[in-house]
Amino acid sequence: MPIPFQTFDPDLFARAQPLLDDEWLARDPELAPVLPTVLARNVGQDWHKAGTFRHHLVGVTRSLTVWQQPRDVRLLGLLHSVYGNAFVDLVKFDPASERARLRELVGESAEHLVYLFCTQSRTQFVQKVLGQGMEADGSLLLDKDGTQHRLTPYEVAAFTIVSMADTIEQWFSWQDDIYSRFPHVQHRPQAVHWAASLWPGPMRPTGRMVHQINGLSKALKHPGLKDLLPTPPVFGHCNHHLSAANEAAAASLYWSVIQQDQPLVDLDVATGVLESAVRHNPWVGEPQMVLAQLYLSAGRHDDAKQAASSALHLFSAWGNSWDKRVQWDAWVAWTRILLQAAEGGPWPERLDKLNNVALRGAH
Repeated sequence: MPIPFQTFDPDLFARAQPLLDDEWLARDPELAPVLPTVLARNVGQDWHKAGTFRHHLVGVTRSLTVWQQPRDVRLLGLLHSVYGNAFVDLVKFDPASERARLRELVGESAEHLVYLFCTQSRTQFVQKVLGQGMEADGSLLLDKDGTQHRLTPYEVAAFTIVSMADTIEQWFSWQDDIYSRFPHVQHRPQAVHWAASLWPGPMRPTGRMVHQINGLSKALKHPGLKDLLPTPPVFGHCNHHLSAANEAAAASLYWSVIQQDQPLVDLDVATGVLESAVRHNPWVGEPQMVLAQLYLSAGRHDDAKQAASSALHLFSAWGNSWDKRVQWDAWVAWTRILLQAAEGGPWPERLDKLNNVALRGAH
């Protein structure tokens, strides 16, 4: 069975490449004017899942930028929790007194999206979108305090896309446990489940949330939502299905190699396990990147080139990493090293010389 590698899209990589620079946001003409006000609220000091709140806001916005979303949706990504919400107790702007200030800073349409996203039930929103609860025109009814609020089709599309970016940026195994089965979370006593509570835990990639992101992506094909906003380039531009079982299998297979649960003298078993992981879930880059390195070690340069090119395409498509042990830009950097070697560049035979590898040219 052939391995479902992705075809590298140079235009997609060209959009992602400038975002590897830590200062990209400060140079973005639409977002840079907002950045000082956001940073002044100490977002770089607040904890948030696998990093800080600043890392999270920037990471969500990075995905939305790669996905070519318009200004108001990207601003929603940058500010999506600043009024607080049911998921976090962070309140960076008081919705009772500072809406006018934020409106003046970002404009009425963007502030309106931010306010709705923070104050409406996102759990209910995700439940209804995944359950195909939109109206025929793409609008969606949400209940809050006994009152119904109708989200417009544009708001539904924007919230769906931002929810996709929000999830891929932050979710890893710790949340798989403490938020188990989101958006249908059961209340469990923390002291009883103390082992699951220990942050950051083993830092495995999520075993269930890429499937949920896939479900959100398919909702964008609703006739009332289609073409309202640019389609994210993930899952083959949201055209392909990923089952929960395939995601779980792929994550488990990948992690078994990372944890060295396979024979260590020869690499044939680990290679086969990773190939199986990619067949189960061909939509995340990390298994393909590791597979590319195994191919290089085996002298299979053509296969390594195909795997590394596909991994680089997927990292570019997401704008965030699936495996949160290192940041997205580090995954991209190592993948480019592997691609360079697969295309005829140097690849060390000595183990210690891996410490010396460096990117050369335009890979």
